[in-house]
Amino acid sequence: MLEPTIQFSIRQRWLVLLLTLGVCGLGIYNYHRLPIDAVPDITNVQVQINTEAPGYSPLEAEQRVTFIVETAMGGLPKLDYTRSLSRYGLSQVTVVFKDGTDIYFARQLITERLQQVKSQLPRGIEPQMGPISSGLGEIFTYIVEAKPGALRKDGKPYTPTDLRELQDWVIKPQLRNLPGVIEVNTLG
Repeated sequence: MLEPTIQFSIRQRWLVLLLTLGVCGLGIYNYHRLPIDAVPDITNVQVQINTEAPGYSPLEAEQRVTFIVETAMGGLPKLDYTRSLSRYGLSQVTVVFKDGTDIYFARQLITERLQQVKSQLPRGIEPQMGPISSGLGEIFTYIVEAKPGALRKDGKPYTPTDLRELQDWVIKPQLRNLPGVIEVNTLG
């Protein structure tokens, strides 16, 4: 069975070579058309709730904001679990839903719960939902700092407030204009 195939391939080597090149060409053509991502997004359906709490320590943010928001999210339909993070001046609650849940349905449920919980939060604290993104979303973290001895135009050294203003009014708007950047979060 194998010997006749080999004999044919030797006798008709140009035909076999032409067919091989054709199959290679077809493979290369289809390779460029494949809708496969290099890093497939296998992220579950999740919604982040970010709350700025200026001047709050992590413990205060946890007790006065994170706990209240996280407790309010309990019992949502199709809820899988919640997780939270409290930092200086920031509370972040991530609500994870079961696979197959419509993201817009999930965001609507959270919006309704956030409206109910606003009266329980300290004055001036406003929780906001993060944009629709995947778990692969937070890609880059950077620090804005001045070189030792760097001076402003008026000859004074840069203060943390100056660096925050530089972040908010120069760096952040420029980063948001880059293709593929959905959001720039500032901490500190």
